[in-house]
Amino acid sequence: MNNSVGNTGRVLWAGLRALLVLTVICGVLYPLAVTGIAQVAFPGKANGSEVKVDGKVVGSELIGQTYNLPLKEGEETPAPDLKWFQPRPSNGLGSNSVNTQYSIILSGATNRSGDNGAVTGKDGREYCPAKPEEGTLCAQVTDAKAAVVKDNSVPGYTVKPSDVPADAVTSSGSGLDPHISPEYAKIQIHRVAEKNHLTVAQVDRLVADHTDGRILGFIGEPRVNVLELNIALKELTKG
Repeated sequence: MNNSVGNTGRVLWAGLRALLVLTVICGVLYPLAVTGIAQVAFPGKANGSEVKVDGKVVGSELIGQTYNLPLKEGEETPAPDLKWFQPRPSNGLGSNSVNTQYSIILSGATNRSGDNGAVTGKDGREYCPAKPEEGTLCAQVTDAKAAVVKDNSVPGYTVKPSDVPADAVTSSGSGLDPHISPEYAKIQIHRVAEKNHLTVAQVDRLVADHTDGRILGFIGEPRVNVLELNIALKELTKG
């Protein structure tokens, strides 16, 4: 009996010592070591890829933001502030119209299938009807495309529905994509130039300067970081 109790006590003590040692190693020393190495080797990425303007954090390179006007009485959602380049549509982005505030609420995809709201034509193919069912992906895309065409058509420049790229009317899987395609940025150039009293050439050059190519030349697609582009736009309008 005494031997059994003693053996049990030794096993419990050994387990407790192992728990304490592993807690210190895995819960304290290892995280401190990884954090220290990351801060030395990759300080920007380790701190969330923060974007700073005049020493103040205005966002992250990895998380998108919206650029909206203040919500008016009677509105369910705020209207976009058309003097800024607009990101991909998403209900997961926080509101930021002047690049000095940063607020994120929800994130996530629509969870709707690609054929949600589509109908099958005589040729067997599925397509979105002219008046899709309310609440479907087809309705969302149709409404978003009409808004993009309307918002970006200015005197002397008309956006055609066929010019609107997919990322202008659909959200990303996370709902927080910080990038848009160069094609979506380009159809916004005339509108941004008019709203900010700049020349089209100035804004076009701004987009070109902030267009990133494929990673290593073959991975992914060319992209434009909307936050960084709007920060540069703000600096340009100051000058």
